[in-house]
Amino acid sequence: MKGKSQAQLDRLKRYLSHPSVNKEKIRKFFLGSKEKNGFIKQLIVYGLLICIGFVYLYPMLYMVSKSMMDLDDLLDTSISWIPSTFNVSNFTQAATAMNYVKTLFQSILVAGLPTLLNVTVCSVIGYGFARFEFRGKKIMMGLLIFSFILPPQITMMPTYVMFSDYGLVGTLKAFLIPSLFGQGLKCQIFILIFYQFFRQVPKVLIEAAQIDGAGYFKSFLRIALPSAAPAILTVFLFSLVWYWNESYLTELYVTGIANKTQMGSLSTLVVQLKNFATSYSSAQYTGGVTQNNNESIQMAATLLSILPVLIMYFILQRNFVESIDRTGITGE
Repeated sequence: MKGKSQAQLDRLKRYLSHPSVNKEKIRKFFLGSKEKNGFIKQLIVYGLLICIGFVYLYPMLYMVSKSMMDLDDLLDTSISWIPSTFNVSNFTQAATAMNYVKTLFQSILVAGLPTLLNVTVCSVIGYGFARFEFRGKKIMMGLLIFSFILPPQITMMPTYVMFSDYGLVGTLKAFLIPSLFGQGLKCQIFILIFYQFFRQVPKVLIEAAQIDGAGYFKSFLRIALPSAAPAILTVFLFSLVWYWNESYLTELYVTGIANKTQMGSLSTLVVQLKNFATSYSSAQYTGGVTQNNNESIQMAATLLSILPVLIMYFILQRNFVESIDRTGITGE
């Protein structure tokens, strides 16, 4: 038995040492096979991922690095990335100039309340388009898509005149009322997301609920809406980020110029960042002397303005990626 096993082992060694076998192994290593990607493909994919990651991470790393530097580090050409001392006072000065706590609360209101209305209203509209057939449905879908691709600059001034006539300029109602009627910021794409997702919900579930006595509204609340958690999370995050980052429309419709509401001067972190130079020069003092604005303080203010969104993304990152993936999977 030992002699036979040794003979088989020798034949296997001779087979592996054959030039054609070596060429096949080299080809599979570099080009891959059906079961495994080759070295060349993996090198290209990881190279592209590293380049794309660098493009996205470089501004963030630059902002964090500069926000920690003092004025001497900025003027020192030998210091590029790592500051000599981590200067946290930049953040305190920026937060003071932006009135950070109050402005953060108002930013949550300005971005959060229209987002909740967008999620509620767009889910109902998307469900209606997905589950019901009615006259003019295709025309309404066409108008929905057309209103999405229409540049907002075209309707900006007529919208401002209409809001001004109804007394909505300078109040949060300028964002809330359009969202209530499915015309909020980017509402068209949110309706299409819900429309596509509700089309994937098996009709037999809705029909079974209706057989058991559930009406249209109850079927929507008990069957369709709980299964749409991925779409709800996707719409919620996209809408919140878009309202959070919107500075021009917020300043035009909601904040206004020297506007006063019941809450006082309504503003957001992005609007404060846009006018940071003015607010800093008028609000930041040390010993009665105005401190000069510099790049480190501006970077600290920028980091503070996007910090809530970054924290929310890191917390919900896994659920958000899964939601994006599930909104594109068919359900039947």
